[in-house]
Amino acid sequence: MQDKSAPEEFDVVIVGRGPVGATLANLLGLCGVRTLVLEREARTYHLPRAVHFDDECMRVFQTIGLADAILPHVILSPGMLFLDAAGRMLLDWSRPQTLTPMGWHLSYRFHQPDLEDVLIAGLARWPHVTLRSRCEVFALDQEAAGVRVRYEDLSNGRLSEVRAGYVIGCDGARSLVRRFIGSGMDDLGFHERWLVIDVLLKRARDDLGDYSLQHCDPRRPATYVRGTGTRRRWEITVLPDEDSNDVAQPAKVWELLSRWVTPEDAELERAAVYTFHSVIAQQWRNDRLLLAGDSAHQTPPFLGQGMCAGIRDAANLAWKLAGVIRGEASSDLLDTYQSERLPHVREFIELAIRLGGVINAKAIEAGLAAGQARENAPVRLEVKKPLLGPGLAFGDLPLAGHLAPQFMLGDECRSDDQTGYHHVLLVETAAALPSHLALSQAGIEILTSDDAEGIGPWLRERGIIAALVRPDRYIRGTARNETELERLAAAVIPQTQIPSAQTPSAA
Repeated sequence: MQDKSAPEEFDVVIVGRGPVGATLANLLGLCGVRTLVLEREARTYHLPRAVHFDDECMRVFQTIGLADAILPHVILSPGMLFLDAAGRMLLDWSRPQTLTPMGWHLSYRFHQPDLEDVLIAGLARWPHVTLRSRCEVFALDQEAAGVRVRYEDLSNGRLSEVRAGYVIGCDGARSLVRRFIGSGMDDLGFHERWLVIDVLLKRARDDLGDYSLQHCDPRRPATYVRGTGTRRRWEITVLPDEDSNDVAQPAKVWELLSRWVTPEDAELERAAVYTFHSVIAQQWRNDRLLLAGDSAHQTPPFLGQGMCAGIRDAANLAWKLAGVIRGEASSDLLDTYQSERLPHVREFIELAIRLGGVINAKAIEAGLAAGQARENAPVRLEVKKPLLGPGLAFGDLPLAGHLAPQFMLGDECRSDDQTGYHHVLLVETAAALPSHLALSQAGIEILTSDDAEGIGPWLRERGIIAALVRPDRYIRGTARNETELERLAAAVIPQTQIPSAQTPSAA
């Protein structure tokens, strides 16, 4: 008979229930992993924070079956314009309003509490995922077979402990898990104070526009962002001689906003000074402890990629954790998490810093160099998503480390909905596969031109006969011939057998 006093056991404990922790918990739920989420706060933080996510993030939300529930809470972003002090355009970063190869739009605006509510509600679909709010972790003790997680229930002061195979710190910039890992931080050199102002419009102000605007004014750089509904945000530089408390007082806030809105136009929801940082943790894993999201990296907001980076962390980590926990992969697989994600996130942070220099009018030339000059027109900025760093991808094969496209099936559904959270082999016809490849036993789905007519042209244009796509939708490798196809299959069949998981309908 089981000892009633023995601590509960979980495969994974996630510390933090923000967008990254909740996304990771949904992905682990999809994989059948016993997961406990511990969150210090009682409920979702009610004020806006992150306001943008991209097509890759929406594809992750699709994977966990929540995209349809999220869509009513978002609007499409037309992009961002950089203006000089006289209002002339310096950089045009418009976003296409058509679907991207990911199967979604390139840029969405949202209100973070709305997104978190959908993600948290989604956890109720998984009987093996538990959420405990008002629980503050204070100790993590690594042992040979797991981690003792000790926490306090802040509602009654009771101390408890559970055992976990792994603990993931999704607990933000001041991460406790990072302290237990003992990781230092690499400082990329950007630290600036900005006043973040969120308002709710009282009347229509269509003249403010839907584009995000970067006012590259050396006297007082500022950013304008349209939010969902009546929400509008300004981020305004705090000058070196200004006091953070003084500048956030309502009278000063309205003075700074006066060129755009007045108290007759809008009501203040929040005004607070934040210091934007650019740092990356040096060590994302210490045996059974790992980091994701802001606990692992922090970026200036100028690219809108802070939360997106954390969602990518979750997508990269979840299927690897599932494979290790189920005994289908060595724990060494988890070392590829940092090696793949860190160079990717560093490239985005460095670009955000360069754009911050443009906004501050300190490095206009450097910023313009990131774009493509057009005669008699502003420079148009094109941002390409970085590739994964070295890890599982076969770096010597074409397209390794790139994102794979999502194809439309004959019934107008998206291909990820058919293949689920698995490895997928893209081939023109299943007849081209060597008969002895035991793909189905390895949990590898096969997608052919019979399923989606776009697959054949996509393969042929790239001079390949097959592409192996990971559960996080990155290409592990491609094959130009049967020998390379055998190599791909040999790499994945013995060790990565993602459990069968059906995406449920949104709760």
